[in-house]
Amino acid sequence: MTTIRPATEADLPAILAIYNDAVVNTAAIWNDDIVDLDNRIAWFRTRTGQGFPVLVAVEGDRVLGYASYGDFRAFQGYRFTVENSIYVAGDARGKGAGSALLAALVDAARAQGKHMMVAGIEAGNDVSLRLHAKQGFVETARMPELGFKFGRYLDLVFLQKTLD
Repeated sequence: MTTIRPATEADLPAILAIYNDAVVNTAAIWNDDIVDLDNRIAWFRTRTGQGFPVLVAVEGDRVLGYASYGDFRAFQGYRFTVENSIYVAGDARGKGAGSALLAALVDAARAQGKHMMVAGIEAGNDVSLRLHAKQGFVETARMPELGFKFGRYLDLVFLQKTLD
């Protein structure tokens, strides 16, 4: 059974492996370079230091995926809007961890008094688009050729969910 809980620094090696796999093998993260553990430690400390959750989906001792949200944009007018990030290990995809993580993120954002959650998803990522749609996210924008990875331009789809 999959359990969702707050991540700890002990989870960071697993989070690192999931992150780097997504960098190398998917268009979910628009970076070309993998990162090291120090990078994920700094990311975790910054995110949690700002009061944002970092959650993990676990089965037993194994981290299946992780999720967080942060500021949508760094301007005061956006203080009630957050953007989510959800990543699941390749062999754990399609088994419910992503759905459970997204539901927990939505609950956390509501508890923090957030008004809107945004997801920015590569247009070809049908699994993530469907995951968000099933949980009430609505497509609000498509931006063609906004990013570049794997030798091609990528389209970005924005989805939103009102939380209150």
